[in-house]
Amino acid sequence: MTLLSQQVSGFIENSSWIRKMFESGIALKKQYGADAVCDFSLGNPDVPAPALVGDILRDLADKCEEPFTFGYMPNGGFPWARQIIADLVKKEQGVEVSGDDCLISCGAAGAMNAFFRAVMEPGDEVVGVAPYFVEYGFYTSNHQVTFKPAKSKPDTFELDIDSIEAAMTPKTRGVIINSPNNPTGAVYTKEEITSLAALLDAKSREYGRPIFLISDEPYRFLAFDGVEVPSVLPLYDYAVVLSSFSKNLSLAGERVGYVCLSPRMPERGKLMAGLMLTNRILGFVNPPVIGQHLLKAALTAQVDAGIYAKRRDVMARVLTEAGYDFLMPKGAFYFFPKAPGGDDVAFCQRLMEEKVLAVPGTGFGGPGYFRLTFCVGEEVIERAAEGFRKANR
Repeated sequence: MTLLSQQVSGFIENSSWIRKMFESGIALKKQYGADAVCDFSLGNPDVPAPALVGDILRDLADKCEEPFTFGYMPNGGFPWARQIIADLVKKEQGVEVSGDDCLISCGAAGAMNAFFRAVMEPGDEVVGVAPYFVEYGFYTSNHQVTFKPAKSKPDTFELDIDSIEAAMTPKTRGVIINSPNNPTGAVYTKEEITSLAALLDAKSREYGRPIFLISDEPYRFLAFDGVEVPSVLPLYDYAVVLSSFSKNLSLAGERVGYVCLSPRMPERGKLMAGLMLTNRILGFVNPPVIGQHLLKAALTAQVDAGIYAKRRDVMARVLTEAGYDFLMPKGAFYFFPKAPGGDDVAFCQRLMEEKVLAVPGTGFGGPGYFRLTFCVGEEVIERAAEGFRKANR
């Protein structure tokens, strides 16, 4: 087997369980019809984007003949768009940041890859909290960096500071947190993040170089029951916030996100210059022009979070009546119940036989659980009730 075919085979073997189940769903829908399949596999928002999105698209259409409307711009995005992000981060994080501290990217994934390319060296390590978004491991491997999972606390999915410390070595260059969390729905408290910041500060001094706290926050807007999503930037000098507008504006396909550096970070100007370069040389070139104009209009609105709250309640009822053990999600749009019998892969196969699609927790570093997204209509959740009951017999 050639080196190329070995590498391709490795990627396929380790490819996302999310996509595997999504593609299985396509086959099931072709066989039985779309209305017969209840697909909870992919976190693809179905709530319409704010009406202002349509208004700005019509306005841009009228300007398409003007020179440079859709041309290249500075690597980090339009200066006015970077300032819009700075204003947003200031409001959300409670810190003074400028447009110079922010960079527009091709989604949060683009931001994370640009950041890794700018600060990581081959052989470095990044610690992530399990269960975690599965593609973190692929993003680090893009840059010859090792992703090391650290378990969260059993059943509650709270940060386990001892577990994170045990995963750290002198090669550790960053720790990723995702709150509200995909796949568990956990929201880390200010006390948890403060404890983590203290650990990273101590380890940075011990290892003789800074360890970055990378906060991935695309679900910040979606917390339930009055739960607060704490600000990270005020708590640690080497904190970095990454996010996108895939969820809060239902613009997943537009691929626009950002990275913002803590204003307390030493030499952050030098790091931002590096991000400007890597944002281009990785092939992203520039963040989408249309996406930046959409932000200008749509950030004054967002999707109706109340729709997701209602769906969460419906799914909680359906799962409870079907006899599942789960923790009520505090944020994001996922449930992460325990898999009856303990084998999450086998159980998701049982669900599939009932035409219900879920993703095994194994794909997120959380074996023994399975993930359900509730960015689907309430009627789909209700229709899946009988399938959930049959699979759990």
